[in-house]
Amino acid sequence: MFGNLFKKKRFVFEDEGMMVLNMDQAAGRYHEEAMKKLEIESYQGDEMVVNMGPQHPSTHGVLRLELVIDGEIVKKTTPHLGYLHRNFEKHAENTTYNEVIPYCDRLDYLASMNQDLGYALAVEKLMGLSELPEKVEYMRVLTCELNRIASHLVAVGTFGLDIGAFTPFLWAFRDREKILDLLEWLSGARMLYNYIWVGGLARDIPDGWLAKTREFVDYFEPKMVEFNKVLTTNHIFIERTADIGVLPPEMAVSYGCTGPVLRGSGVKWDLRKNEPFSYYDKLDFDIPVGKGEFGPLGSVLDRYLVRIAEINESVKIIRQALDAIEPFVEQDVQAAIPKKIRPAAGSEAYVRSETPRGELGFLVRSDGSDVPFRVKGRSPCFHNISVVDDISRGGMIADLVLIIGSLDIVLGCVDR
Repeated sequence: MFGNLFKKKRFVFEDEGMMVLNMDQAAGRYHEEAMKKLEIESYQGDEMVVNMGPQHPSTHGVLRLELVIDGEIVKKTTPHLGYLHRNFEKHAENTTYNEVIPYCDRLDYLASMNQDLGYALAVEKLMGLSELPEKVEYMRVLTCELNRIASHLVAVGTFGLDIGAFTPFLWAFRDREKILDLLEWLSGARMLYNYIWVGGLARDIPDGWLAKTREFVDYFEPKMVEFNKVLTTNHIFIERTADIGVLPPEMAVSYGCTGPVLRGSGVKWDLRKNEPFSYYDKLDFDIPVGKGEFGPLGSVLDRYLVRIAEINESVKIIRQALDAIEPFVEQDVQAAIPKKIRPAAGSEAYVRSETPRGELGFLVRSDGSDVPFRVKGRSPCFHNISVVDDISRGGMIADLVLIIGSLDIVLGCVDR
């Protein structure tokens, strides 16, 4: 008659790790007395420091997270970096300008074409190279957008795996392999391409490559519809991801986040539109942003949905570039490559470009020799991972796995 005193009890963590036991209010006046008698009004949990990684599949590389947890609740997350540091800048300052490009491949090794383009644009600006053959420009767009799709397929596929969806992971990697086949045919390598050079391209387009690329996008578009039916619109998937890892737009800007991490928070900023490079200003495409349709704006789900939408936009760009390159297929892709790269002493250039993970910047300074005096890379992943502590506090350890996956970091890019 007095109600069940312990019905539907649940633990709620409030400020500073306080754990409150909520009782059934139907117990009426006996509720307050029972609380005093049993002395369970509050309980201060014990904190524990644990390591997650650097050998952990859900840290997406050699990332070590030092967690302060209270039970399953994350109170603080400290990322420890540097396990994949390879002295990119110092290597670049001890090799000739063209020899730096293979090192760029190994920064974000899931999007090597985009890394090569960013560095090539910086050196071209340093030398005053502004007019390149149309064939070179359209091929740069084509290869970078193919690489963007391949990179995003890794991101959304492994994100599904983090949440327990195995089939979409296999589908994503199946289609990514077809893109790698195209890029291997073009450059001779499957991941580290060394294809986009200063002033041009390493090789001409093989016979039949453009037709095979068009054949791929015709095949791929229906496959993404199927992928979205299985994962993106899955009710369980949406419920699990719609209200965790919330990154407000102000915080994203404050931390210097870029790419899908920033756009997932509703900020419409993409260098392909805002500061166009190569031939992106000649192409028609949209910039997807998070909308908070299923929960708070800037959630894990919003970042995922931005990547899905960007894959579709990249397909649009590829179709336009395939049409636009046709009149220029006879051009020489190495016609504008300088015989010798010796920028004027004291000159420097900074160029930023849009990679699948955000804004990649290269500062290059010359001392008049054929070796750069100073090279500095601005990593989008470094800024994106910096926000992990603020957006994971108060969540569960299982939520942290999804938060890391939604940031889509590559540790080669973080550590350089």
